[in-house]
Amino acid sequence: MRLAGRFANIRSSESMQAIANEFISEELRGRFHEAKNVLVLTGAGVSAESGVPTFRGGGNTAVWKGMPFEVISSAGMLAHDLPAVWEWFNYRRGLLEQLKPNPAHVAIARWQDRFENFALVTQNIDGLHQAAGARNVIELHGSIWRARCFDCGARREVRELQFGDGVPECFHCEGRLRPDVVLFGEMLPTGAYENAAIRAGNCELCFVVGTSAVVYPAALIPEVARAAGAYVVEVNPERTPVSGLCDEVLTGKAGEILPLLCQKPDRWGGQRSLRSA
Repeated sequence: MRLAGRFANIRSSESMQAIANEFISEELRGRFHEAKNVLVLTGAGVSAESGVPTFRGGGNTAVWKGMPFEVISSAGMLAHDLPAVWEWFNYRRGLLEQLKPNPAHVAIARWQDRFENFALVTQNIDGLHQAAGARNVIELHGSIWRARCFDCGARREVRELQFGDGVPECFHCEGRLRPDVVLFGEMLPTGAYENAAIRAGNCELCFVVGTSAVVYPAALIPEVARAAGAYVVEVNPERTPVSGLCDEVLTGKAGEILPLLCQKPDRWGGQRSLRSA
């Protein structure tokens, strides 16, 4: 079921309840209101609703001074031209500074106080989850708002740095700093995926929101949750490779769908399967 255009004429909470009753299955609403252990995995689609560009073009599309995304955002570029990497990420931060969290970010941040155990795992580096109030976010790909020292590993908020000739220095050892993000050709931060996988293996309800499900190892997280017996729900404008393993697939914008889940169900659902394959 697709949700596009359904919010244009909503006038009241009763209308919201009616939409929720129609679009969100009774079983999912019941599970959501009874759940104690929930995990959410988010991808670029959530941030896109706030206006965050993906920066990726088709094929070898040049996105920065004649270089494709995969080159300027690569581990090789760190060694080849670190000032250019900083210039690229400074440009990206300039685009992000004026953007705000959208209703999906806000809804997810509120869930952390709703459930006894809640884990938010994100592939996004833009910090919009934290701006919405999310705490203890598991960042699989780091943060565009942090820098990390090559030598001692110390981290620093980018807003605190002086760039001088284009490459800021470490406050601790005077070494060179780099953006604290995972670039092409690099491993994930130590323990990030392992922590996410442990949380996925213990959750009873797993949401996969706004992710293409083609970037590994992040794409394995819903598989881990499903294998452990969790009820897996995908929220995305289009179907993805993970759609077939999900118990429910909600097709539409996360900012429209996720707030509906907080609408209290009229009655509790049974244990029937609503798997969409």
